[in-house]
Amino acid sequence: MSIAPEEVRAPARDAMLFRSSPARTFVMVFVVLMVAYLAVSPVVGWIAGDSGDPWWVTALQAVLVGAAAAGAYAVSARAALPTWVRVSSGGLELAAQESDPILLDWADIAAVVIRREGLRTVLDVVPADLDSVHQVQEGDSGGPVLADTPRGPAFTADLTQIWPSPRALRRAIDRHLPR
Repeated sequence: MSIAPEEVRAPARDAMLFRSSPARTFVMVFVVLMVAYLAVSPVVGWIAGDSGDPWWVTALQAVLVGAAAAGAYAVSARAALPTWVRVSSGGLELAAQESDPILLDWADIAAVVIRREGLRTVLDVVPADLDSVHQVQEGDSGGPVLADTPRGPAFTADLTQIWPSPRALRRAIDRHLPR
């Protein structure tokens, strides 16, 4: 199991923490499903013939379906894997999907790419040299997953559930990444 960011001393005082949030994911999925259910219900009722139920029955059904589906997704295997990224003047720390955290100094990063992959938002961190990657702790699970990219091997992390947001993470990285 990955170490929590609170258990790792930040490399600098100006550290900003970005972490996965199952509660935020639950709320987002719940709201989307509620809106979709409430938007589609009148159309289905019109096509299938109106059942005569009052509006609150449809709203209650939407709440139940939305809560069940959002709850199932929030506790699913993928959603339950913690991911965190800490950005500071000391470097970029990354622990993705149950990996041990790593630390990269800004000078040791060749590229950072935040991209969309279907419905997911993915972070790729390309180190200038894999030997420049520092393990924050010794552990069994190793660092984040390495993927081959056109720029070279990159550490990847799923940012779909990250909070504050991938856009805020991009702005924080841009402030520290040398041009």
